[in-house]
Amino acid sequence: MTENTYLGVQFTPVGKIYHFAAPTDSELEVGYYVLVNTARGKQMGKVAVLNVTPAGNPDEIQLIERVATAKDLMQMDALSDKEKEAVEQVANFLRHSRWNAVKIMDAEYSFDSTRLSLFLNYEPESGFDIKSFLREVSHLFKDVRLEVRQVGPRDVAKFISGLGACGIEKRCCSRFLTEFSSISIKMAKSQDISLTPAEITGICGRLRCCLIFEHEMYEEARKNLPKRKKVVQTPLGEGKVVQVLPLSDSIVVDLPGSGPRQFTRQELETGVLVDNTPKPVFNQYEIPDDDEDVEMVRIESGPKLEQRRPQPQGSRGRGLEGREGDKPARSEKPSGAPNTERDQRGNRGRNQGRRDDRRGGNKEGTKRPNQREARSTTEGETTQPQNQGKPRPDRFNRNRPK
Repeated sequence: MTENTYLGVQFTPVGKIYHFAAPTDSELEVGYYVLVNTARGKQMGKVAVLNVTPAGNPDEIQLIERVATAKDLMQMDALSDKEKEAVEQVANFLRHSRWNAVKIMDAEYSFDSTRLSLFLNYEPESGFDIKSFLREVSHLFKDVRLEVRQVGPRDVAKFISGLGACGIEKRCCSRFLTEFSSISIKMAKSQDISLTPAEITGICGRLRCCLIFEHEMYEEARKNLPKRKKVVQTPLGEGKVVQVLPLSDSIVVDLPGSGPRQFTRQELETGVLVDNTPKPVFNQYEIPDDDEDVEMVRIESGPKLEQRRPQPQGSRGRGLEGREGDKPARSEKPSGAPNTERDQRGNRGRNQGRRDDRRGGNKEGTKRPNQREARSTTEGETTQPQNQGKPRPDRFNRNRPK
């Protein structure tokens, strides 16, 4: 009985590795192209790994048919061109159909051109019907058996490639991840990563694949450390664990009266501090009382300036400011400062009003009485104001005797 060796074959770059068997005396190396039989017909793949251990039953593993020749490689290049044309035709069909929410990502012909697999991305709520789609698109591909395979958002992100969420030039799934692992939120919690969606999700909208890279190391380090909220005995007394630091093999303990302090696993086991003066985790900066660099300054509000009393309109120079109780407010102008023309006219009006009050009234022709004075009357008499030497009309004399 001939003994077989097992090797891994990839059908796409950075794709999943499938195990196949080959005779022990076969001269196969990494990078060789081989022809194999798969569930999707005859395919050409590339040898990626040698001498692997099969995960399943070795008797069920398919044998490698033969090594690809130069003619086989030319035929594979021709099939690649046909696959690009198929993608364009299906994309144009979906764009003008009722399934415009469905996107085609790739197409794959079998090596003998008898099967065509279409890789589509769509959501379950889009109402996409595979049977109706195959019935309507079958006229574009004759003498070919059509198959539809749904791909998820992770496969779409891997196919498109581009910048990663962390800023890496090429995403991990497009660089070296051959298959996707199951990621849970527990992995982010064990690594003390922020649970903000923007921090733990990738471009595909799913949890980042990198959360599983260091998960096993964190879990192994946590086995030797106490869990959070557990009361432990420390060299400085008893306290409650508030944070676990697996990478530094230490924990943060909240001590009554001292606050949070960090202790290593060795200090907890021996009960002796490595450093006699452990530093607190949260340092609070306080200003000492005798600090010469600190100067206390108190800012007081200055004296309020007196507001000047507004003058009535039309009373400039008429002596109305000279009435009792109407004393003009003094300005905050320094002594000896020249007065403006406006202030000089106001002063002349106030002085004239004061002289008229001392003399017992206004002289005839010196000052025009205002409307209030014209309306003041005595019994049986009416005082008519003078308006440029002419008496006013009778309609202004309300108390005229009839």
